[in-house]
Amino acid sequence: MSGTISGHILLVEDDEALRRSLAAALGAAGYVVSTASFGAEALRLTAEDAFDTVLLDLGLPDMDGKEVLRTLRRQSEAPVIILSARGLEAEKIDALDLGADDYVEKPVGVGELLARLRAAQRGLERRFNQQTTFVAGPLKVSFAERRVWVMEEEMRMTPREFELLRILARHAGRPVTHRQIRTAIWGGEAEIDAQTVRVLVAQLRLKVEENPSSPRLVLTEPGVGYRLVTEPAGPG
Repeated sequence: MSGTISGHILLVEDDEALRRSLAAALGAAGYVVSTASFGAEALRLTAEDAFDTVLLDLGLPDMDGKEVLRTLRRQSEAPVIILSARGLEAEKIDALDLGADDYVEKPVGVGELLARLRAAQRGLERRFNQQTTFVAGPLKVSFAERRVWVMEEEMRMTPREFELLRILARHAGRPVTHRQIRTAIWGGEAEIDAQTVRVLVAQLRLKVEENPSSPRLVLTEPGVGYRLVTEPAGPG
């Protein structure tokens, strides 16, 4: 598949039929796939081998998937994408706050999963490269200069608008939760509600989106937070 970043993936999923179908699809896309159906097995495998990405189901038979995630984050920088059952919104948010890079809802669409894998791996490359400039479509951000351009026109940003853009860009391609945004901008102890975050996002969209009412750069993750896309979709 064009654009696929190949690598070694650990798929942690206790549903045998889903595990087999996803492993086959990922293998066909050029990935090397190892599988585990238990949390303890997944932790043993990650201790023995370096995986490029981990796909992690939260509903494992032997332990909470979030406990697996906590351990993974202590021993690895590999992107972790959560495989989430519909309706477990609170668990998705908790997992993202614990360091997961993204989530994909079940039933899993293979095309979407491959796109999320590519985005997560590109995000890891950017973190390792420690880039001081971020570019996505018409948007360019200089972190060092605290300057923003859209279609080569410089945009004036308030300090909070820039900090919001900074955290979204630093996690580009991945969802950023309301809690992460509140902590980054107002501090962990501030009592800021979701509406205040939404207002700030709306202000940012007015400056970076061609059509703020139909955003293509700063996307809403319903009930979770926001995502700054790395490859904005074209019109239509």
